[in-house]
Amino acid sequence: MQPLSNQQLAIKANEARILGLTMVHDAASGHPGGSMSCLDLVTALYFNVMHVDTQNPQDPDRDRFVMSKGHCSPALYPVLALRGFFPVDELHMFRRIDGHMSGHVEMHHVRGVDMSTGSLGQGVSAAVGMALGGKLNHKDYRVYAVMGDGELDEGQGWEAFMSAAKYKLDNLCAVVDVNGLQIDGKTADVMPSEPLDAKFAAFNWNVIHVDGHDYEALAAAFNARGLPGICATPYYFTPTFSKHQGQLCGGVHLHVLDADAVRPLSAGLTLLELIRDTCPNDFALLPPHTEGGRPFISLLAGHRELERPDWTAAELIKAQAPDEAAFAARKAAYHLY
Repeated sequence: MQPLSNQQLAIKANEARILGLTMVHDAASGHPGGSMSCLDLVTALYFNVMHVDTQNPQDPDRDRFVMSKGHCSPALYPVLALRGFFPVDELHMFRRIDGHMSGHVEMHHVRGVDMSTGSLGQGVSAAVGMALGGKLNHKDYRVYAVMGDGELDEGQGWEAFMSAAKYKLDNLCAVVDVNGLQIDGKTADVMPSEPLDAKFAAFNWNVIHVDGHDYEALAAAFNARGLPGICATPYYFTPTFSKHQGQLCGGVHLHVLDADAVRPLSAGLTLLELIRDTCPNDFALLPPHTEGGRPFISLLAGHRELERPDWTAAELIKAQAPDEAAFAARKAAYHLY
């Protein structure tokens, strides 16, 4: 198949993201965090990088993929389905007692999976074995393994890294998904792994540092503001109704990383400012419902500052800080938990 453009990759990744989240929601069980953090790179691998044959998943000359952090099946299974290894409808069997899609990646019952994984640290060891086997059998295939940064707590992984260097496995690509979290908390608190670049270089690996979600500048600009507890990824969709029906639309998807740290008002104003500044020719406020009335966003905000062409998020956030703090204090007495 032809490689996808960055925009097409973003659309495909977001389709997989929705499917993965639906799987976890319907099963009321699963690991969405680590799955979502690596889903973009898994999508890029299967649609633009790896040589695979959906009609012949066991092709001996195919590239191999190992999801070493095996609990992240909600990232791999949707991508396999969208790639054509099996129907998307099969995803509803995820974690069901009568289904064939277990919570951890499983190769015997899910078409297209190259290695069963679960116990952290073992997947990359299997990937080393696959790569070594390719060398011994004079095969040209490549092996890709995705690990979590929390997974690097396991000593077995580092044994695998040493073995890969010893046997000069240049047909192996290991990707560490540095999302900063593991099941017991932040990796920096549980078992710090940085500086990863220097550690892998010391093991004689060729180290490349990349952003696994870099599709569009708007998301990068939003994240550069350093707003607490939240990050953005590009998002594309085609509305089925309203004024943009049938048209490809784009924006950002905001992900809450720390609910206690997020400041929704600051995030909303910052995003609105970025959209205005990024798309000045297309940005406009919805007109008032009645002649002489105020625009809807002014009614929502409780003031008319957003009608000024030169407002900044910083000034409005600062001006509204006292009211925001007072409201937070008042509502605290009514919290259920």
